Amino acid sequence: MTQTNFSEDQSFLASLALAMVEKPRANLNELANAIGVSKATLYRFCRTRNELIERLTNYSSKVLIETIEDSLSDADPSIEALKRLADNLLTHSEFTLFFIHYWQSENPVIQALDQRWTTTLDSFFLRGQQAGLFRIDITAPALTELWISIIIGFIDAEGRGRVARAGLSTLIVTAFLQGTAVGVLSN
Repeated sequence: MTQTNFSEDQSFLASLALAMVEKPRANLNELANAIGVSKATLYRFCRTRNELIERLTNYSSKVLIETIEDSLSDADPSIEALKRLADNLLTHSEFTLFFIHYWQSENPVIQALDQRWTTTLDSFFLRGQQAGLFRIDITAPALTELWISIIIGFIDAEGRGRVARAGLSTLIVTAFLQGTAVGVLSN
């Protein structure tokens, strides 16, 4: 019988991240039951909750930064790139939810992720301002913070059952652009 390697199994890790969010006080046995594996299987993956949080933090960081960088990889900023970013982040919403609930600003992995995603988003929004896509009276870092707040807020709301997944990507982009598109509500 072959042993499954869960260290890079995205489905397993997404289920585990979501279980950690939904059952934040669960022990390893309860988490194993929640995701449909044995306690022994989960124990082979991680021996403690702290190790589990660390591994999920590292993996989530990798997935989220790759998602952001891949979504915005083309040099030209566009509404399509923003929509692609929203779609791709929603595809990996379990990892975003995990970060929302287990964010520790002093963690070096999270600090590095924060630096990379803000740099990538700041550059995207600055290019968009230079192309006339976004308002210039709002700085690129402020646009980044607005985007992050909106996407995290809606992913969290969807996770809590407050908004439906259907059409959520369009809602996120529309909500963001209503305050950032050139000529809209500029004062």
